[in-house]
Amino acid sequence: MEFAASLRRHVDCPPQQVAPGSLRAVLEAALSAAPALAHYVFDDQRCVRKHVAVFVNQTLVLDRQHLTQTLTANDRVLVIQALTGG
Repeated sequence: MEFAASLRRHVDCPPQQVAPGSLRAVLEAALSAAPALAHYVFDDQRCVRKHVAVFVNQTLVLDRQHLTQTLTANDRVLVIQALTGG
């Protein structure tokens, strides 16, 4: 589990090994090491914010609300700040 530098500049959270489970459980476990970072990742409904992208094994997660995808110990999760502009 890793948070990109664009998020870590707000709150330091080094890459982590967390127990397998649902994507939500994995995110929550990783954020427990840096609770202040949760505000940057989740909105007030505990959905992934629109400006944040979550990748599992380099595949973008499209469901920002339920996060029920089951992860194994070999899966790699990357959370980045999704930036747009011209």
